[in-house]
Amino acid sequence: MLAFAGAPAASAATSAEGKPSVTVIARGLDNPRGIAVGRHGWLYVAEAGRGGDGPCIEGPEGDRQCLGATAALTAIPPRLDRGAKPHRVITGLPSLATAEDGSSAIGLHKISPAGPGLVATIGGAFNLETRDFLGPGARLMGHVVGLHPSARAAKVKPIADLNAYETAKNPDKGEVDSNPYGILATPFGAYATDAGGNDLLKVSWRGKVSTVAVFPDLTVPSPFPPPGSTMTAQSVPTTVARGPDGALYVGELTGFPFAMGAARVWRIVPGKAPKVYATGFTNIVDIAFDRWGRLLVLQISKKGLFAGDPNGALIRVDVKRGAKRTELAKGKLTFPGGLAIGGDGSIYVTNKSTAAGVGEVLRIRA
Repeated sequence: MLAFAGAPAASAATSAEGKPSVTVIARGLDNPRGIAVGRHGWLYVAEAGRGGDGPCIEGPEGDRQCLGATAALTAIPPRLDRGAKPHRVITGLPSLATAEDGSSAIGLHKISPAGPGLVATIGGAFNLETRDFLGPGARLMGHVVGLHPSARAAKVKPIADLNAYETAKNPDKGEVDSNPYGILATPFGAYATDAGGNDLLKVSWRGKVSTVAVFPDLTVPSPFPPPGSTMTAQSVPTTVARGPDGALYVGELTGFPFAMGAARVWRIVPGKAPKVYATGFTNIVDIAFDRWGRLLVLQISKKGLFAGDPNGALIRVDVKRGAKRTELAKGKLTFPGGLAIGGDGSIYVTNKSTAAGVGEVLRIRA
């Protein structure tokens, strides 16, 4: 059940010691991922769901993943102190999750405000053959969709099929694999990262898809013997944001073995080759720029997913002060999934993003 966690008065500002305040403003979410600030200060959260009764497939980690219509869009009112509560405004979206406990779901991934509604990515289904096997309930997987959370008639509108684009074009020339993740709305359409396809795609509002950039593999330390050996990891881009200079910025998770310190932030000017903007991060799941032009980088894992440590990290990079890095909300993040910045400068982060029923939204004031 969704719940509102009341904020104590002391959390209205940073503490007396100058440390950031962290307040839970919603809990009980199912694999919460992206978060966005909409009109009039409303927050919207993409819940990837908890899967369902099937059909089922073998997941990338060898676990059994089953399909269900449990992904959802949740709205959080701007003034929770007036009795309003978080509530799901769009439900019934496809979700593929671990059969045992509904964890590690693939479903509604990231969202971006677009006019009166939002544009979003629905992850999976990796390839068209898998989607066909999963049946009619999976038809929206692998898509960019429009979400219109109207109080009278909520709507979901398919815009572009990125699974089909990967099958037809395969921009990185590797194995056909598509898992749409990051999304950024613009007046003329949207930019989406395909975490499976290792690319940044442009999607027009009429559904035309084109490749903007392909992100190369990287060489990382191997966790296996002999000591000092290396291996190749894929980029796995998970997020795209507009920078204060108008360029696009993309953060990458990096693939197995999810090496600590290997993730990069790329700067992309459409029509030109992407360039590495910042390095030394671990398993990036979201990025954003605050109103002072500082880069915020959200890491789902601080030591790397292969290490099994659930602690995440939110890093603020002050590019005007020699790229000084500051970790915010240290020790407070557990497998975080997405971030957004409010009009007052507050940072909102989805927390416990890989588990069903316990996901949270945190408000960080730093």
